[in-house]
Amino acid sequence: MENIKAKFVSQKISKTRWRPEPASSLQQPDLFAAGSWDNEENKVSIWSTGEFGAINMDEDYVADIKLLCEIRHKGDVTDLQFLDQERIVTASSTGKVSIFRHHQTNETLSEKQKWEHAHRHVGSNGIGAPCTGIVCNSPEIVSVGEDGRINVFRADSKDLVRTIDDADSSAMHAVTFLRTTEILTVNSIGQLKMWDLRQQAMILHKYSLC
Repeated sequence: MENIKAKFVSQKISKTRWRPEPASSLQQPDLFAAGSWDNEENKVSIWSTGEFGAINMDEDYVADIKLLCEIRHKGDVTDLQFLDQERIVTASSTGKVSIFRHHQTNETLSEKQKWEHAHRHVGSNGIGAPCTGIVCNSPEIVSVGEDGRINVFRADSKDLVRTIDDADSSAMHAVTFLRTTEILTVNSIGQLKMWDLRQQAMILHKYSLC
């Protein structure tokens, strides 16, 4: 029977993601990132399940969950993905996309890159629309949002690689890579769309789930 560990934290958690292990590693991940929402001050945090714990009465090792570091996050964390073993990409309810770096030598987090108004409603004088989903294929990052926009970023560039402004007339909720140059998006009315990023706003297929 699997052991289930629980830990109380004084904030609402919206997303958690395990840090990916190297392809050659045979170990299970023991470090994960978490993002919060609907708090007075939202945060991105790093937690560990390894090397902490105690021996119980049955002489079994009981692992504890330990907070390693955290950093303030502007807006709700609406999505969170590891870009690699050190960098974490977050989506915000303010429309912002950020990259944070986990410094493992001193267990701190710092914001290394940000795109403040990656998602915004047309004619809103720059007021952000929630970024609802991100996906990473290092160094590329793709984001979608309630504004129906698709953005493509590169982790080493401050500028957007490309934007598809009218990708969808409905709010987009999630995105994932199918291949290196193809993504799949889903919107609020249950439509799946397959996109070829090599072509300008090229939809390969569209499926309706509802």
